[in-house]
Amino acid sequence: MNAPITQDVLTIPRKLPDGALKNIVGLTRDQLRDALITAGTPEKQAKMRVGQIWQWVYHWGVRDFAQMTNLAKDYRAFLAQHFEISLPEIVTRQVSEDGTRKYLLRIAGGHEVETVYIPEENRGTLCISSQVGCTLTCSFCHTGTQKLVRNLTPGEIVGQVMVARDDLGEWPVQGAPKDETRLVSNIVLMGMGEPLYNFENVRDAMKVVMDNEGLSLSRRRITLSTSGVVPEIARTAQEIGCLLAVSFHATTDEVRNQLVPINKRWNIETLLAALRDYPRLTNSERITFEYVMLAGVNDSDEDAHRLVELIRGIPAKINLIPFNEWPGVAYKRSSNNRIHAFADIVHKAGYASPIRTPRGEDIMAACGQLKSATERGRKSRAEIAAEAGA
Repeated sequence: MNAPITQDVLTIPRKLPDGALKNIVGLTRDQLRDALITAGTPEKQAKMRVGQIWQWVYHWGVRDFAQMTNLAKDYRAFLAQHFEISLPEIVTRQVSEDGTRKYLLRIAGGHEVETVYIPEENRGTLCISSQVGCTLTCSFCHTGTQKLVRNLTPGEIVGQVMVARDDLGEWPVQGAPKDETRLVSNIVLMGMGEPLYNFENVRDAMKVVMDNEGLSLSRRRITLSTSGVVPEIARTAQEIGCLLAVSFHATTDEVRNQLVPINKRWNIETLLAALRDYPRLTNSERITFEYVMLAGVNDSDEDAHRLVELIRGIPAKINLIPFNEWPGVAYKRSSNNRIHAFADIVHKAGYASPIRTPRGEDIMAACGQLKSATERGRKSRAEIAAEAGA
């Protein structure tokens, strides 16, 4: 398999057309301060202005500078002349029978990404994308059949969170009693793309999301999933501080090379060494190993015992993911009996081994199924099958 295993495109920041307004969404506090000063805000006022604008945009969800009533009218006009508050555009919104919502979002350049909201009894998880397409070509993943187009900007990553909050009606109402219920209570960077191949943009976006005067999501409610970009793993703890998940999926290099081709660059031994050294590793901040259950490929009792031996000593839980099939794929989901037998071995070895309930399968919103609808629509079932090697 000649699959690319490293980032194979250079994403050059897009230069705004002359006269275009600068989007505030996704700028860190320091970046917003610099932008305000560059546009003409007196330096002594800039920090205060950042705080005011920040609260309007990220706490109240306001999109119009004219509504920022604690700013003088002439300053509101000044902001409108130089800036905008712009989010990705919803192209389609699908709601599954189980309540899962999938958004196809259009971003700058006409590209599209998918974002999924998964409501549960005591939390709501938003699965967000970090790239248009993906460079990793994991053979069981539908997203991997769409070539990488470009990295998302911080504004396009934060924008996914804000679009979901719009759709869920989650912004607080001024003057109303404070509602502590969080509909988007957790974020997982598990959508389209490999987050660690877009590290700086993901980091800056998460700084905005975690800021406690705005969207205010705790770092422990954010999980970043990587296929194993070893050089960036320690940076994730140091510069973002969120929880870590690893797309593991196999217990031998031979099988993982096929399922997750990045393993050819950083094999299981190298990956596990980086995880053992993860700076934030504790029993309360365990690493999640994601393990998709593929019939006859990685689901034997021997695999379960090997998995337990491989991760021994790492505070971890194993998320077992029943494979979500898609048109043309060569793999089948393991049987329920096989999944439960595998889970039992892992559990008896002392590791939590929850079996993920597939969500949103009827709208192709389940794990590993995300792909821009326009990209899907351009290809016949036979072409998708050929790409998947079926």
